[in-house]
Amino acid sequence: MSYAPNAAVQAEARSRVPPRRVTAIQWIRKTHGWIGLWGAILGLIFGTAGIWLNHRAVLKLPMAQQRINAQLALPDPAPANAQEMARWLQGALAQQGPPNSMRTEPARPVAWAEKGKADPLMQPERWVFNFGGPDAIVQADYWRGNRSVGVTTTQNGLVATLANMHKGTGMSVGWILLVDTLAGSLILLSISGVALWMLTHRRRSVGLAIFGTSVALTLGLALAQF
Repeated sequence: MSYAPNAAVQAEARSRVPPRRVTAIQWIRKTHGWIGLWGAILGLIFGTAGIWLNHRAVLKLPMAQQRINAQLALPDPAPANAQEMARWLQGALAQQGPPNSMRTEPARPVAWAEKGKADPLMQPERWVFNFGGPDAIVQADYWRGNRSVGVTTTQNGLVATLANMHKGTGMSVGWILLVDTLAGSLILLSISGVALWMLTHRRRSVGLAIFGTSVALTLGLALAQF
């Protein structure tokens, strides 16, 4: 035969909890909830794309892509440096903003050049510009001295767009910083979850063991890449 605990006994047990501890638990719970709400939408996008990327060999979802190659004639006079070329390409390609990334490769001897030759054949300087977003990527490739720029436009389907958003391909600095807030949210959720466990459970050693194991696995995976 069991008896329900007396209300007075429960009230007395709650009164034994230090007020500061109660305040800390309430604050951590609220913070934990708001952080989880902030990352819910982005977490759904990244979770869906992450499952597909992890199992793309089995799921075989179609990554519909349409690629168009073209040559764009340069103005006269041609842009003198990569910065001028980026500004000109933005207008010539009707892009809303500057390139998401810009890479300059210096001139160097060609791979098949004879070693030790006094005047080896040189490969000209190369400028590469990437515009657009996850749904459409425009890459401009220019070899210095040419009179035209090679332009490759890639139109992505839904699955490819989600994959690019997940990997940050063709995304702006704003999106990258937004994704950083999701990563920070996951870290804070982990810390606040451990704190809530420590404050509301007596078997604290179990929580510490689980948290320590996860940290060790994370560090092990990170160090294994070096």
